[in-house]
Amino acid sequence: MCLIGVSVGTFIGVLPGIGPSATIAILLPIGFQMDPTTGIIFLAGIYYGAMYGGSITSILINIPGESASVVTCLDGYQMAKQGKAGPALGISAFGSFIGGTISVAGLMLVAPPLAEFALKFGPPEHFTLILCGFSILIYVGSGSVLKAVIMGLVGVFLGEIGTDLITGQERFTFGIQTLMDGIPMVPMIMGLFGIPEILENFEKEILKRDIYKTAISNLLPDLEDWKASLRPIFRGTILGFFLGLLPGGGGTLASFASYALEKKISKHPERFGKGAIEGVAAPETANNSATGSAFVPMLTLGLPTNPVTAMIIAALLSYGVQPGPLLITKSPDVFWGVIISMYIGNALLLVLNIPLIGIWVRMLKIRYAVLFPLILLFCLIGSYSAAGNYQDVIIMIFFGVFGYLVRKFEFEPAPLVFAFILTPLIERAFRQSLIFSHGSFWIFFRPPIALIFMITSIILFALMFLPFVKRVLLKNS
Repeated sequence: MCLIGVSVGTFIGVLPGIGPSATIAILLPIGFQMDPTTGIIFLAGIYYGAMYGGSITSILINIPGESASVVTCLDGYQMAKQGKAGPALGISAFGSFIGGTISVAGLMLVAPPLAEFALKFGPPEHFTLILCGFSILIYVGSGSVLKAVIMGLVGVFLGEIGTDLITGQERFTFGIQTLMDGIPMVPMIMGLFGIPEILENFEKEILKRDIYKTAISNLLPDLEDWKASLRPIFRGTILGFFLGLLPGGGGTLASFASYALEKKISKHPERFGKGAIEGVAAPETANNSATGSAFVPMLTLGLPTNPVTAMIIAALLSYGVQPGPLLITKSPDVFWGVIISMYIGNALLLVLNIPLIGIWVRMLKIRYAVLFPLILLFCLIGSYSAAGNYQDVIIMIFFGVFGYLVRKFEFEPAPLVFAFILTPLIERAFRQSLIFSHGSFWIFFRPPIALIFMITSIILFALMFLPFVKRVLLKNS
């Protein structure tokens, strides 16, 4: 399943216009036919496989297959125009392998002690930690604080729909039995990410893509290429790992930051953008390193740092597996199975990417008009098969139309999904804390860990709204 996952991920990364978020949303129901460990290995493989595949289109046709590969276009395509497509693809694959493998080793070392520390958390600590997690909304939104907050509030409302776990009362269900357990997560996610992706790409008419006509040879970088790339690969690995831990960090931020760092410290910055191999090695290494470290807060604290990890959390919850500090002890097969599969997956991707470049290039010729009906069919069948309920198909279509409309007004669906997942968790922790304290709010400030998280939350939210407040004050003055 790891092999299938990384192969699908590479294929998705190669095809411009279909990202890992939409793919995982569409394929979630397939994962539910497997046991939890196998299903999560499959979905995780799609995620980091897409990071590998995105570089191929960036280098060969100057179109990033995935947002994290945007920076690779700058020097990768210039190298291809100079007849150096082979070394560019080769160093991209090797850099991705090195960054991804070291990142997984870091995940293996950091996650257990972090989970052990998190076991000391009670309801007040969990509430304040998740409150910090809500600061993620601004980082994964469209760049507009107001739009991200609006989508977050919609997600909070949707997360409140269903049966109250403490009182047993129905909330906002309007007598619809399907909504008694809350809005079904899989149809909602498939609708928000799958359908709008189809409609938007069909509008863009990604039907004609001209591959730069150049011979792809010398895929193994020579000594000079390695000499120029080793230090950028090392720096990209470290920078990517730490940025992947941050809310909203992920591969895109890591690749941009890594490229900017290399250009700044280079003795010849004028070479960047004109075919510098360091401009390919550093961002490709960084985005794959960030992919691995993004699993640290997801697995140990149950907090997503980007839309893909939010969907993997949704998959775990659908399996009945609770991500967080107890995951290692309660479901060690899931935790360690995913880590081992990532080592295997990175090795498989190195094997897939270098000898099979020719096959991936041919796949670029698949017309989107052929993919469109197949993806739509997957969405319809998947939303129904998750629970065998036709109302789930209606929910999927509703959120598909909703997702398409909000994207038209430049609202991102990711803050909605984040808030939807975190709302039941924060509500439960909040109410449990108040029950323990007999209604006193001081319980959130008394434990030292809760106090630290609360102060951090206040600072993060203040920083979030600072630009908005400044604009208001400037207008009034």
